[in-house]
Amino acid sequence: MSDNITFHDLTQTETIPEALLQRTESDLSVFFERVKPIIERVRTEGDAALRHFAQAFDGVTAPEMSIRATPEEFDAAFASIEPDVLESIKYGIENIRRFHDAQKPEESWMIEVQPGIWAGDRNIPIDSVACYVPRGKGSFPSVVNMTTIPGKVAGVPRLIIVTPPSQDGTVDAGTLVAARLIGVEEVYKCGGAQAVAAVAFGTETVPACAKIVGPGSPYVVAAKRLLSDRIDPGIPAGPSESIILTDDSVDPVLAALDLIIESEHGPDSSAWLVTSSRRVAEGVIAALPAHWAEMDPKRADFSRAVLGGAHGGVILTKDFSAAVDFTNAYAPEHLEILTFDPMADLGRIRNAGEVLLGTASPVTLCNYVLGPNAVLPTNRAARTHSPLSVHDFMKRMSFARVSPAAYPEAARHAERFALYENFSGHARAVSSARPMPKIQPR
Repeated sequence: MSDNITFHDLTQTETIPEALLQRTESDLSVFFERVKPIIERVRTEGDAALRHFAQAFDGVTAPEMSIRATPEEFDAAFASIEPDVLESIKYGIENIRRFHDAQKPEESWMIEVQPGIWAGDRNIPIDSVACYVPRGKGSFPSVVNMTTIPGKVAGVPRLIIVTPPSQDGTVDAGTLVAARLIGVEEVYKCGGAQAVAAVAFGTETVPACAKIVGPGSPYVVAAKRLLSDRIDPGIPAGPSESIILTDDSVDPVLAALDLIIESEHGPDSSAWLVTSSRRVAEGVIAALPAHWAEMDPKRADFSRAVLGGAHGGVILTKDFSAAVDFTNAYAPEHLEILTFDPMADLGRIRNAGEVLLGTASPVTLCNYVLGPNAVLPTNRAARTHSPLSVHDFMKRMSFARVSPAAYPEAARHAERFALYENFSGHARAVSSARPMPKIQPR
């Protein structure tokens, strides 16, 4: 495959080309049409449809594959996992749990907004949440950690995993090991749009859930949107994307390494190096082929496809402020700031799912072990959405109580609002027609 790398010189322009802000999921129209029949078949045929699509899309050769992972499969996963991999899974779980434990809100709070008027919130776990763990381009126990740990910390009563099966009808060992260590025993073998449909409608085996979280392909994103009236689709989390933002201080060889990280996920990813330094831009382009030569060929080809395509490569801006402006307009899922003073530059960033500061904080670390969640908003959704968190597995319920002594003043003001807005029933409910009990003297 060619080592041609996309390069955009924006040093002579004052505007950001709209095409550079697009992702593979920006136009989902073709995916909507493809997933509609999949959704309908799962709705009407249940488990039979899941087995059909497991064979058609995942290459499963066992026609009677069990849709739910069995206890024996969990046991076999622990027996097969390498001890050093198990150690790293546990290390990631520990850090991610500590971060999300600190993030958990208090069960309830209340303030006295006026004498005798109390109001507050209760934070309550969502009844059931499905965690989507991708499989098509790799195995992702890290996504198990990122999706299920905040759900466990939140106290979700029923937390399940849906993930595509391998060709022999099994689930990746690391996925099962991580799930059991976290305390999730319900793992279902279905992926893609069919998995989203399964947890939206429920099948004979897969339970219907109130919400689904986790990253996925454009097919998964399209299915979530089409089924948003049946199931809460969670934060928009599609194919991987990143920006490496640099000034002239960084070593181009290091910057090239970090540009590769998200680009190797697959050809539907997006990855840009954005810099105000021509030296860095040219140095990164020169350094990439040597890095690719040392990688797994499949992953190197994915990275080449991204960095040589329409959704990745190197962007040179006229100055660092323009580089920051592009980054904020792009609103990347992952952002690395590789500058002389990254902490100072952090204050200039408004839109990003996560920001990693300095040369010792590559995206790789946060994807696996640092603690903050690596399930992040994509496709410019970071302009209004936040990383997956404990809060995504909970809902708030507001409550209030008014004492009889405080009632008259509050009612007088509320009645005025109701009359102004022409709600006579509202007004009458707080008028003199209300038979309020008399306040007993102490």
